[in-house]
Amino acid sequence: MPVISMFYGIIVSLYYFDNKQHKLPHIHARYGETESVFSIDSGERMEGNMPNKKAKLVEAWIEIHRESLLADWELAVNGLKIFQIEPLK
Repeated sequence: MPVISMFYGIIVSLYYFDNKQHKLPHIHARYGETESVFSIDSGERMEGNMPNKKAKLVEAWIEIHRESLLADWELAVNGLKIFQIEPLK
């Protein structure tokens, strides 16, 4: 599970071959013992139990970096190396 960014205790990952489970571009974000899945297109949480304050940070980060996230998604589903993305500051 490649980590593409980390900020405020949140670890953001992009699973290379997880497009069958959710069938749309998405990321996985972990905070402590919690994890949530977020749509890249809408930025909305699709599932998970991450605290709402942390989820809002992830949603803001997705909004800022949507183009880069979609480019990484395309690379990942084609089996190519993905790139790190700037953390939320």
